[in-house]
Amino acid sequence: MFTCYVIGSPIRHSLSPVLHEAGYRKYSMEDEWRFERHECTADQVAEFVAGCDASVRGISVTMPCKFAALDVADEVSERAATIGSANTLVHRGDGTWAADNTDCEGILGALDELGVTDKIAGSEVVIIGGGGTSRPALWAVGSLGAARVTVINRTDKSAQIRPLVGDAEFSYRDFSGDLSHVTRQASVVISTVPSAVLAGREAEIAHCAVLDVIYDPRPTPLTQAALVAGFPAVEGNVMLAHQSFSQFEQYTGRPAPRTAMRDALESFLS
Repeated sequence: MFTCYVIGSPIRHSLSPVLHEAGYRKYSMEDEWRFERHECTADQVAEFVAGCDASVRGISVTMPCKFAALDVADEVSERAATIGSANTLVHRGDGTWAADNTDCEGILGALDELGVTDKIAGSEVVIIGGGGTSRPALWAVGSLGAARVTVINRTDKSAQIRPLVGDAEFSYRDFSGDLSHVTRQASVVISTVPSAVLAGREAEIAHCAVLDVIYDPRPTPLTQAALVAGFPAVEGNVMLAHQSFSQFEQYTGRPAPRTAMRDALESFLS
């Protein structure tokens, strides 16, 4: 029996098992593979990983463990090193661990479904939030050639996150004042903060396409505001699905059955 885990705290609401187990069923692997949740704080990551035997093939990592996941890895992918966190740990046959960050694939996949991938190059992008999820979002839009990236956050984390956008012009502002003049110039707004942070300001922000990484509860007020204003919008379920595909492939060595995994997620959320 092979096991994969998703770790973090709190963890009981993680939907990673829904996605991965759907993949197992598609390949008739459900009698040989299982995917389990494990409550784990950042300071418990090293001990948990050290206790995993060869039957554990991979670990999906959620907050607050994504930064600690880098420290336990024997090898780190270039993008995980640049982003500064990992959501994927792969147990290799020689007992070593490789770290990767597929959250950026989640962002890129969601932007593609949003229909803005080709519009980002040379444009302005607004990212709301400066926490762990903002980092792969910054990396993603930088890789797509955004000309200018504005981060709206309560505190100025420019020194830490500016390098993630590559050659793009970078600016920071807080939530004070009118935000509409910022978002009106953007090709897309990516919100990485809880819906409560934006309560009452959704219409002020939704002046372009919107990716809201929140998926529970849904629909989110921000995506509703965008749709009412006539702009496309997608939510975090899309990002969640896309980040899981590469994880599945790295853990199992098989192509991710994307339709089956996505259908299982949407069915669970409906």
